[in-house]
Amino acid sequence: MSEPIVPLTLGTWPTPVEPMPRLAAALGLGRGDLLIKRDDLTGLGGGGNKIRKLEWTAAEALANDADTLVTTGGPQSNHARLTAATAARLGLRAVLVFPGEPGVARSGNLVLDAFLGAEIVFTGVTGQQALADAATRVCDRLRAEGARPALIPFGGSSALATRGYARCGEELMSQVPDLRTAVVALGSGATMAGLVASLGPDRTLGVDVGAVDDSRQRVAAFVAALSPNVRADDLRVDRDHIGSGYASLTDTVEEALTLVARLEGIILDPTYTGRAMAALVAATRRGEIEPGNTTVFIHTGGVPGLFGHADVPAFAESVQKVT
Repeated sequence: MSEPIVPLTLGTWPTPVEPMPRLAAALGLGRGDLLIKRDDLTGLGGGGNKIRKLEWTAAEALANDADTLVTTGGPQSNHARLTAATAARLGLRAVLVFPGEPGVARSGNLVLDAFLGAEIVFTGVTGQQALADAATRVCDRLRAEGARPALIPFGGSSALATRGYARCGEELMSQVPDLRTAVVALGSGATMAGLVASLGPDRTLGVDVGAVDDSRQRVAAFVAALSPNVRADDLRVDRDHIGSGYASLTDTVEEALTLVARLEGIILDPTYTGRAMAALVAATRRGEIEPGNTTVFIHTGGVPGLFGHADVPAFAESVQKVT
């Protein structure tokens, strides 16, 4: 029998929980009703939620004697950036496998990938399965060259990685014992799944960002390893803020980015936390999040992606005050 995986310590824990009184008041909540858990302040490589997952998946890679971490994602992938940072911290090689062709602009996370020493492979393919197949071919090539690659799954999400956010849920309950609802972006699935495993499905609202087609089923599958009695139908999933797709910048997200920045001085990203905050705002306005109940917004990071999003410069110019 193989030894159980012992997670690494790559981040700074616990991440703080802070009040958002001005935003709460603007939404008609009590000033103490709305909190934010700063998982953007995890420390390594610019911060973000993927570190909690990588503490497990990188530990598994080391246990299997890997010398190279390989992963997939879009060119502005936060997970890819933090996989590169993890590899740098551990003295490993990082290879990031992206879809499509290299563009002219190299901004946002791509800049940080370069600083962190990652090798980037643009595959020319589109679609999740084609990208996964391309990553497998990259691993085969690396083995033929004498490397020992470990393929970290898309978004860092796996049953093992789910344990990172199960621990986060336990951490959050110790910080906010009266928690009623935790609102979190739902991408590849393991972040929400871990929270569901420790907080329960009733206290976890996942906001689908359109990263995968089967988000509810993915979350349920990841949860099953830790909480086998949770079914897909038990999950609270908001799919109202995907817009025209994962890379789109919707009106509700633009409002959410502006509200949080101007009322609390906190920056969100346009793909994950912006959508999650847009859903929180909408749920409050519908009366689903009520005054007197404690709501925690999970800030999963991703701010570098703000600078690589095609629609953000025009939006910023439209709201900028010039005197």
